[in-house]
Amino acid sequence: MARTLTNQIPLGFKAIDFKLTDVVSDKKVSLEDVTMKNGLVVMFICNHCPYVVHVIDQIVELANDYLKKDIGFVAISSNDVVNYPDDDPEKMKLFAKERKFKFPYLYDESQEIAKAYDAACTPDFNVFNEKQECVYRGQLDESRPGNESKIDGKDLRLALDYVLDLKEIDFIQKPSIGCNIKWK
Repeated sequence: MARTLTNQIPLGFKAIDFKLTDVVSDKKVSLEDVTMKNGLVVMFICNHCPYVVHVIDQIVELANDYLKKDIGFVAISSNDVVNYPDDDPEKMKLFAKERKFKFPYLYDESQEIAKAYDAACTPDFNVFNEKQECVYRGQLDESRPGNESKIDGKDLRLALDYVLDLKEIDFIQKPSIGCNIKWK
């Protein structure tokens, strides 16, 4: 399994609008639709990556916790489905339903949004504050497939707590590690 580090977009990077199809509802979803009053987490994930599969339950739990605190969540898959059919929209829909996603799971067929956000791996997490400025781009936690670290979402939870407290994030932001995005 290949290990790819996220590119970490610059802090202050303004969230870029999108209009992508949510595979569950089959409706177009924009940045405005998913942004809540306290901010937004834009996640790049996919169905087949062992790094995503390893932490997906924590991602869902964490999202459920912070959606209640008015932080929006959106997951985007940008993988090439011709060469990686496990990531096609129908399988994405099943993946989201089985795990009871309460956030949209969007398909970025053109891969333009992944490129706009300089996404490199799955999972990749970007946190935007209420002004839609990137304040965190890093790992969920220290857990990886095969290591003994607890899957607790510690790093991302801490970042979101800082956002809720309107504090500047002052801890080291470690890059996410995962499978590379499968480019066309």
